[in-house]
Amino acid sequence: MSRIGNSPVKIPEGTTVEVKDKVVTVKGKLGELSQEIKDVSINIEDGVIKLSRDTDSKPNRAKHGLYRALISNMIEGVTKGFSKELELVGVGYRAKHQGQRLDLALGFSHSIVLEIAPEVKLETVSDKGKNPIIKLFSHDKQLVGQVAAKIRSFRKPEPYKGKGVRFVGEIVRRKAGKTA
Repeated sequence: MSRIGNSPVKIPEGTTVEVKDKVVTVKGKLGELSQEIKDVSINIEDGVIKLSRDTDSKPNRAKHGLYRALISNMIEGVTKGFSKELELVGVGYRAKHQGQRLDLALGFSHSIVLEIAPEVKLETVSDKGKNPIIKLFSHDKQLVGQVAAKIRSFRKPEPYKGKGVRFVGEIVRRKAGKTA
């Protein structure tokens, strides 16, 4: 029994949800998202979405909670949006952006230029005496997470000095260095 899949999803004001040919489309003030749904039935009544599975097989039970969470994230995304913040920790690490191009200096011999998807809003903050911060915002949770993971993969935080690209608030486990 899926506890997540059985809980209803409320549709807020100003958001429309349409189901056509097993494709759920959610429209809101921040954009539009769609997701193909298989093996699960969707019922929309009085501004509430309820999902029920067609059969009780193991793959259908697994998809029941997954699709409920995806629909809930789509609704939250088009109403509020999702954001991620990355912090560059290290001497000489810099980030600047021009439009949708992110230019990163991460201690390599060359700078890394990354083209960000147009659905993601990009902002860089470089205050003197503080670590540079990259802010990402979009209505698509998967896309924001994917872009943030790509940026982080260029220089993951290392355990000895803690240098690298990390999420704001992320705790890096430190190791002791060599002892003489």
